[in-house]
Amino acid sequence: MSPPTNAVRTISQEAFDELVKENMDDLGMDPAESLQDAIETLTLQGVDLSGIVTCVPGEGGVDDNPVIQCLNKLKAFPKDQNLDSVARLFENLAELCSVQGSGNAAIATKNGAVELICSLCSEIQIEQEKALVSTLKAMSSVLHDLQSTETFRASGGPSIVVNILNGGVQNLDILNSGFAVLKDEFMELKIDELILHALNRPGEGSIQSLYDAIRVLLTPDDNRVLASQVYGYARKFAKIGIAEALVASLQTELSSPSLVSASIALKAVAVNDEICRSIAENGGIDALLRCIDDSGEQGNKSVARVCCSLLSKLAGSDTNKNVIIEKGGLDRLIKLAARFSDDPSVLHEVMSIISILSLRSPERAARAMEAGSGDLAIQAMQKFPAAQQMQKSACLMIRNLVARNPENRTILLNNGVEKHIRKTKQNHEFCREAATDALRDLGLDDYNS
Repeated sequence: MSPPTNAVRTISQEAFDELVKENMDDLGMDPAESLQDAIETLTLQGVDLSGIVTCVPGEGGVDDNPVIQCLNKLKAFPKDQNLDSVARLFENLAELCSVQGSGNAAIATKNGAVELICSLCSEIQIEQEKALVSTLKAMSSVLHDLQSTETFRASGGPSIVVNILNGGVQNLDILNSGFAVLKDEFMELKIDELILHALNRPGEGSIQSLYDAIRVLLTPDDNRVLASQVYGYARKFAKIGIAEALVASLQTELSSPSLVSASIALKAVAVNDEICRSIAENGGIDALLRCIDDSGEQGNKSVARVCCSLLSKLAGSDTNKNVIIEKGGLDRLIKLAARFSDDPSVLHEVMSIISILSLRSPERAARAMEAGSGDLAIQAMQKFPAAQQMQKSACLMIRNLVARNPENRTILLNNGVEKHIRKTKQNHEFCREAATDALRDLGLDDYNS
């Protein structure tokens, strides 16, 4: 079978060096000119130069490249010597390959870094923590594209890392480094059970990359993991207790830098009504409302936004809507909005929750108005006319506040909401549909104009 017409053309380091040399020997070009001509010619031919060390042969050359030097030292390193030196080499490699735009990760991959790291990683004992952590960090830094990931899989990388994680489940540094390598194929290796074990581990300290791993596993990625698969993964996570474990983590992360990551991970697991109710029953709403209160007092906008976004997800359950309101959620959200009245992104999140809470319920809509939602919408629309996402959220919230509540309709019209909605409709195509719906549910006959 012939190769696909869109297959990427590649070239070896040796062939590239030979082309540069031919430009100098046969065409009489100077070194810099011969190098530039080779790069331009191959680029025009559609050749992928990723991983190629672009230098003039004989002038420093490939062997002087720091990535190649590091790999050569690792390949030649005697296995019976002190592993501290190996750890330093892997730390150097990880640092080089983490430089954005350097192309170092591609150079490392093209020169056998993935296979080398997998081989060495499988030989290091769990007790040799420093070397093992450095090796895992290097592994994470070189896995930068589909090709490197497939090489990792073919080299037995997934099984190697899972075995390390199982053996080092009590070691925070190993867990952080190991989960940073995590990819979607690990679901086949029962990584969900390992995640649950790690979340329930005793001791202090959060596992930042564990939360990130959950997010990665539950996000559709480059068409290899479909949305339907991700939904199944999330349900499996919840079934074995990961949702409850994440709630417990959330309760202990109130003042931790990992709070944002823990909240995002929990949101990724909350894919249906049953899981959302389970999260609430295990204290998730209580923890989130405390986080929202704390974020307002501390002026932490990032925490405020993420916690509000997660609360919106949980509020999708009608049972949870009532729980949030019964726990004073509306008043606490309005208080948060007052503290961040200068940030339309936080106001957007607050109004999104209130919109969900008010949906199809005249009683909840009335309580939202009593808490100050109507005033919030008018003041925000007036203050941030250019904030499209916030303006749209305001229109959607207004629609839900008035759709089944004539009293709210009268209050908002008397307070002058109509002019703000019409201005939004006129100025933002992005908001036009939401604004039109809001005008219609306010009972205005010319809502389409």
